[in-house]
Amino acid sequence: MDGIDVSVWAEIEKAEKENRRELVLQGANTDKRIQSSGGLSSKLYSLTLLNYLEISQCPSLTEINEDIGNLIHLQSLILCRNKITSVPKSIGKLKCLKVLDVSVNELQGIPEEVSQLSELNTLNVSCNSITSLPNGLSQCVKLSTINVSKNGLAALPDDLFSEKLELLSTIVASENAIEELSTDISNLSAIKVLDLSSNKLSELPSELGDCPKLKEINFKGNKLKDKRLEKMVNGCQTKSVLDYLRAGGRGKGKGRGQSEAGEKGDAAGGAARNTPKKKGGARQKNRNQDDDVDELDKLVLKVLHVSDSDSATSVTVKVSAEVKDVRPYIVCCIVRGMNLHSGNSLKRFLVAQTKLHDDLCARRTTATIATHDLKLLKAPLLYDARTPDTLKIAPLGRKEMKAVDLLKQLQQEADEQRKQKKRQNVSGLHKYLQLLDGKSHYPCLVDAEGHVISFPPITNSDKTKIQKSTRELFLEVTSSNCLQTCKDVMDALITKMAELNKFTFDNKEADGSDGEAESEPAPAEGNGPAGPELTVLQVRIVDMDGNLKVVYPSKTDLTAEACSNLRVIR
Repeated sequence: MDGIDVSVWAEIEKAEKENRRELVLQGANTDKRIQSSGGLSSKLYSLTLLNYLEISQCPSLTEINEDIGNLIHLQSLILCRNKITSVPKSIGKLKCLKVLDVSVNELQGIPEEVSQLSELNTLNVSCNSITSLPNGLSQCVKLSTINVSKNGLAALPDDLFSEKLELLSTIVASENAIEELSTDISNLSAIKVLDLSSNKLSELPSELGDCPKLKEINFKGNKLKDKRLEKMVNGCQTKSVLDYLRAGGRGKGKGRGQSEAGEKGDAAGGAARNTPKKKGGARQKNRNQDDDVDELDKLVLKVLHVSDSDSATSVTVKVSAEVKDVRPYIVCCIVRGMNLHSGNSLKRFLVAQTKLHDDLCARRTTATIATHDLKLLKAPLLYDARTPDTLKIAPLGRKEMKAVDLLKQLQQEADEQRKQKKRQNVSGLHKYLQLLDGKSHYPCLVDAEGHVISFPPITNSDKTKIQKSTRELFLEVTSSNCLQTCKDVMDALITKMAELNKFTFDNKEADGSDGEAESEPAPAEGNGPAGPELTVLQVRIVDMDGNLKVVYPSKTDLTAEACSNLRVIR
């Protein structure tokens, strides 16, 4: 950072001169200016044409001035990964605001004025120290997604379950201290995703069964009174858990949608319960039921060590010294047994990868995932850093070009999007361009034939992309943060793959094509996967002299604590 004039905010001056609608300030250079200037430039708050503002990854940023309320045209305000201790009350003046992200800061709470944001559709306050949410969130009638994970919440506010929130589809409240889930959850007619994992719940309301659109639930890590239900939430698909709750668990109550249809069943069930039975037989039946649930819950994953794997399929990745100051951390592995051919299995996998990028990877700022068809790459691989004019790649859906030309092309497309669509931000690969600002070298993974197969955090190569015919996947996670971040993301990716594979197997989807050309036919009967089990082959990461840096998965990866619904065979 030597030679930086901390008094100059060139980005702000450029945005003012060119009447820009979007401004991104992030990283070490911005942080140094904040530290030296005692905060952000006051000129920032005069850019009233802005509709997208991002200030992130600046640990010296501890507060936002009340003048933020001047930016009345803001539609997206991203203030993540700083050390902000409070949000100014003037936030309530931003009547056009649709996205508010203040995740990974040091907030103790958020002001009630947030409830005045009638256009708000996404609220992310995850990874703070918030102990309670303000009343009045039901006034944010367009709210679609709220993420309050990794805080100190003991409860969710009652009005978060208001019928007024008819668009609320996603609630993520994992890793808090929430003791109860309101029975009014059924008021949320649009709820699709509900994550209250790792809280202090002891019961789940049967009213969950009355949420017609609920497709994805996560209650892992809660000590439920109903031990069978606890086992189910640690491994079963959402439908199985909801069916169990609709039936009232072990006959204890029903969701209201089941009440009328179940009256006759109640009478018959009552008569049956009054019939004397042998205690030993009842205990044996319960044990058999629990054994069945155990068998259903556990997703089998076999780890094949480097020494056990076929030398023809084993892969080693060498890491050059040049990546140390660019993006130093990488873990890789190979996965066999993933069924991408049947039904919409490939589409579900790609959607899941995108969700991991948006959530766990914080929109690729903490880590980036890349997936490849193993048969289309040549080992050994080299993880390297190259200058923009020497790095060449064939990006997904594009012809081969130099990185400098790719970024220039993406920037032109982004500018065109802003002009034509008047968007508050950009989509696709364009939204990751700022992650490479100020870099003289770019990270890349290169195969034995010299082909660049990935360029994190921007894109993979079209030459190794996965498709329905893919049988073995090469997985790669890179990060500039730390090695453990890579491992955590890889653990989550493999766990999700196991869940998706089981879903495909259980639903017996027919083989089919979504219009994608396939390079080989579906596997003949008896040659494809016999079940949903996956096999993970270790990949060694070494330095240029062959000294081991990391191997994944090791004994400390894919642990029971991190992947409670997996049974890992090592």
